[in-house]
Amino acid sequence: MGYINIEIKAKTNNQEKIREILKSRNADFKGIDNQIDTYFNVASGRLKLREGNIENYLIYYEREDIEGPKQSDVILYDFNPKSSLKEILRKTFGVLVIVDKKREIYFIDNVKFHLDDVKDLGYFIEIEAIDKYGDIGKEKLLEQCNFYLDLFKILKEDLISVSYSDLLLKIK
Repeated sequence: MGYINIEIKAKTNNQEKIREILKSRNADFKGIDNQIDTYFNVASGRLKLREGNIENYLIYYEREDIEGPKQSDVILYDFNPKSSLKEILRKTFGVLVIVDKKREIYFIDNVKFHLDDVKDLGYFIEIEAIDKYGDIGKEKLLEQCNFYLDLFKILKEDLISVSYSDLLLKIK
């Protein structure tokens, strides 16, 4: 299944306030997922295997490394965590880096929010305005992201242009 989304990622020391805002807007809390994202060596884009207690996906995505809202082209494969997929990918591509995080997952309509505690990196907020069926459009997704950036009072200097994997590779 492929789709587009517009997303932002930002460093934050304000997760409690963001959590309060989400609850005040009746966000649908999906739970806390302890996720291990294993990134593999690939020629283009990013390929990761997400293993969690809520989400288990093989995820391929292409995204520019720019600050602020940016488009991601995503392909998801929902896999059985007891399968040998990770071993096949590890032997085929080799592991680039592993991201270990605790993630709170919320939804308001088509917008997904992550409050992340990433091992060795700290605390982050991610906002993903998702168009699974191609009926929302890029402009509306961008508008949604900007709305929540303002609502959560996320500062431009806190925006992150790269993935957690890139941040970890810089410090290792």
